[in-house]
Amino acid sequence: MKITIVVDNTALFDRMFVAEHGFSAFIEVDGKKILFDTGYSDAVVRNAQKMQISLLDLDYIVLSHGHFDHTGGLWHILHQIMEAAIEEKPHRLPRLIAHPRCFLPRPKSPLADIGAVLTADEVQRFVPLELSAGPVSLTPNFFFLGGIERSFPFERVLPGPRRIMLPDKSLQDDQILDDTSLAFRSRDGLVVITGCAHAGICNTVEYAKKICGETRIHDIIGGLHLRSAGPQLDGTLAYLKDLQPAALHACHCTSLAAKVALAQVAPLQETGVGLRLEYVDR
Repeated sequence: MKITIVVDNTALFDRMFVAEHGFSAFIEVDGKKILFDTGYSDAVVRNAQKMQISLLDLDYIVLSHGHFDHTGGLWHILHQIMEAAIEEKPHRLPRLIAHPRCFLPRPKSPLADIGAVLTADEVQRFVPLELSAGPVSLTPNFFFLGGIERSFPFERVLPGPRRIMLPDKSLQDDQILDDTSLAFRSRDGLVVITGCAHAGICNTVEYAKKICGETRIHDIIGGLHLRSAGPQLDGTLAYLKDLQPAALHACHCTSLAAKVALAQVAPLQETGVGLRLEYVDR
């Protein structure tokens, strides 16, 4: 499996890519081409072009959850596909996979909405859409995890100003239940790829182990949604110290303070736009 970071909050040194508050990764695995999240803007298209990654040749687009910094680039990708179809250029229609709550509105004052920029109906005008609350096998060794089981008390999403609008137009506290991740069974153990890990990285890793039938963790890549000192960071540090992953590529919504602390318990690696990683197949 090969992974290229296409969108992140930072770009690697001497790499002239666009960085923004968002995340996107291009994954090649078992003959499939997958885009995981789409960033906040057209940076995903601009960076992919510079990396010579074709977004017209994807098998899947997978969304980790419905926040705008992970779905904002989707329209730009669909626009590119639409143009190719009109101009009769080679292209394929990727299947988009997400949790059923991914496209629900998320009003948050003073903003109108912090959710996905497109509705599920709008997405289906352009590409096939598969909404799944459960795990989906994208290849024999690569999995969309679906809704993450949450068992660690220190990773509980606390009530706050976040709201989500259900199909009946009622509002409820947004526990970000659509948060999900990807997992790859490599020769050396699981590679877990997150968007923001709102469900908690410890919950996510444990659920990946359960779904994939593998207890070894080789690498964790993506946002960990860790910011400042507190019970969640303390619990995560203790968990990772026991877990002993071979590598940790924390990025996006992981603060500098959290990275400094993480580096004391796990082999933290530099991560940013332009990073390319490769893992040996099982």
